[in-house]
Amino acid sequence: MTDYFAGDTRTNRERMLAGDLYIADDPDSEREARRAVALQSQYTAAYAQDPDAARPILADLLGSLGEDAHIKPPLFVDYGSFITVGARTFINYNLTALDVASITIGEDCQIGPNVQLLTPTHPVEPQPRRDRLEAAQPIAIGDNVWLGGGAIVLPGVSIGDNSVIGAGAVVTRDIPANVVAVGNPARIVREI
Repeated sequence: MTDYFAGDTRTNRERMLAGDLYIADDPDSEREARRAVALQSQYTAAYAQDPDAARPILADLLGSLGEDAHIKPPLFVDYGSFITVGARTFINYNLTALDVASITIGEDCQIGPNVQLLTPTHPVEPQPRRDRLEAAQPIAIGDNVWLGGGAIVLPGVSIGDNSVIGAGAVVTRDIPANVVAVGNPARIVREI
């Protein structure tokens, strides 16, 4: 295998946190990922008994959980610690938020079921991909955004305040504030 990191003394986790190419074999990252899986399971089980009592588990999983934000399980994350959810945001069932880079969700958002927020990237070239290189780009969702059910937001995308993303849309590039975007790839169909 090619030595992609010759002269780079950083750990793979340090490369990941910097947004650079890395290989997902860092023991600290693995420990954090296992912690996230355990907390996700605990949250789902506790929520079934008492959603209010489950909230501290969710707060422990996520980097930040705003006041009166609500997430219905199941929830799937890589680490959880790189996710910020704003106040009064509602997230429906089955969110997949792969937070290898930061995912910021603003205040007063509505996120439908089966939404995917995907920060990881992989090389297009076959050999580096075979050698397990990956990276990530952050996702930022503004305030009062509505993501329809099944929407997918790709790495590096920002969505502006008050915008609506239609159900099933695949958001491949930034969406400005105050618009409705639909389709694959998502395209703006009107201003709000």
